Amino acid sequence: MATLKLHPFQDSARASSLSVAISDYGSGSTGNFLSLRHDFTRLRKWESCRVVVSAQGAITSVENEKHAVDSSKTINRTLEEPKGSRKDLSILPKPLSATDLHSPNDGSKVRVAYQGSPGSYSEIAAMKAYPKCETVPCDDFEAAFKAVELWLVEKAVLPIENSVGGSNHRNYDLLLRHRLHIAGEVQLQVNHCLLGLQGVRKEQLKNVLSHPHAFDQCEMTLSAFGVMRINSEDTATAAQIVASSGKRDTGAIASARAAEIYGLNILAENVQDNDNNITRFLILAREPVIPGTDKLYKTSIVFTLEEGPGVLFKALAVFALREINLTKIESRPQKQRPLRVVDDSNEGRAKYFDYLFYIDFEASMMEPRAQSAMAHLQEFARFLRVLGCYPVDKV
Repeated sequence: MATLKLHPFQDSARASSLSVAISDYGSGSTGNFLSLRHDFTRLRKWESCRVVVSAQGAITSVENEKHAVDSSKTINRTLEEPKGSRKDLSILPKPLSATDLHSPNDGSKVRVAYQGSPGSYSEIAAMKAYPKCETVPCDDFEAAFKAVELWLVEKAVLPIENSVGGSNHRNYDLLLRHRLHIAGEVQLQVNHCLLGLQGVRKEQLKNVLSHPHAFDQCEMTLSAFGVMRINSEDTATAAQIVASSGKRDTGAIASARAAEIYGLNILAENVQDNDNNITRFLILAREPVIPGTDKLYKTSIVFTLEEGPGVLFKALAVFALREINLTKIESRPQKQRPLRVVDDSNEGRAKYFDYLFYIDFEASMMEPRAQSAMAHLQEFARFLRVLGCYPVDKV
């Protein structure tokens, strides 16, 4: 399977992204946010009507205008025709409805980009989200983002945090750089396996290849084996290298699916130090998900704050006051403006890091309490953007 590698000179005109900034929902007043629920309701009704009308238009537009028949003549001729000559209208195509626009639950006909080689955990996460999808491997995380932006794929599935290794800071930075939307999440139980060539025993291994994060998650096990660790781009690539090299003293830490794909033998299963080894992946798309209230939703946002005592406390309090549970808080220095100069009453001026704050909270943007919290947060935030509102996934 060829790996997708995008280049900067590719046609950027194909890129299509829709920004969902909090400013899109209003000027920042509480009233504007409280009207968001009605806006979504009107949007659904309008979308349904628009799709039906456009579908009907598509049926009539295939006729050549030169051969179009005057509507009054058509009516008169129909009235004169005997009943037996009428055509069966059931064979005509039915108008589309709003539900027809959503992807099938089984993921068929959906192309999903991921970083790594076939057999990586990212591919497994993509197949969990869309069981019958076409997976598209990419060289790096940014290539997966660009694949969605350039309409080469419909979705991208990328890791954002692990219960043992922590956050994937690279993808947090890319979320802000690219104008994609979080359309869902996948929580995957990660079970590392020690792989080797057929007929090799684990006692024969002297070297083990894998991704550094996988090594961190298998620290005690690998120390007991006493093998040398060699870093690779991802776990599946490590398995591929072992299979192609033919070295019997070299193994890999990867998934059971990677062993099946590359014809390796599983020497040991579940070699991670912690059995509750879970990686959370984000599903990225060009269009945002229209949230509802029928299930538990999660909203991801990013914002910056003005400097001052207690400003962060006030920003987080807008959620506590409305009993909204925060599930994730991540801070990243701004790369374009990493330092902020602040007046110091003692010795001139002092420099502080200027941070971006990423927050996940359990509430739908259709809920008045979430709209009210966002309006309140705008009073403290210099910048605020909604990255996505999507259903919560469970292991």
